[in-house]
Amino acid sequence: MDEQRDQIRDYRDLIVWKEAMDIAELVYSFTRSFPREEAFAMTSQMRRAAISIPSNIAEGFGRAQRKSFVQFLRISQGSLKELETQASLAMRVGLLSAEQEKDFLTHTQRLGKRLVQFVRSLERAP
Repeated sequence: MDEQRDQIRDYRDLIVWKEAMDIAELVYSFTRSFPREEAFAMTSQMRRAAISIPSNIAEGFGRAQRKSFVQFLRISQGSLKELETQASLAMRVGLLSAEQEKDFLTHTQRLGKRLVQFVRSLERAP
């Protein structure tokens, strides 16, 4: 991570953080149309998981230790998988269309791949 510190001055410079923020924004956008009775169920769950992803990337970066950062990136990966599961369930119960779910999963899968690559690069770095 020391090499990346020369290029990356802030967590806001990280592509994974930017994409995670885009996903969180998407979640807020489509959960606005969920029924009111879902406010404390699916809406809340999806928003918490979505917020967790960029938040853990930022927190891990702020720890300034590679091992700790990797751990927080892994937590972000877990939250991303949780969010994908919730989106699939939302489609199954009629809160999202199949097209919305497919489009959303395209975003989450791209971020998931980036997170895996980023973790690997940090683990390989001297």
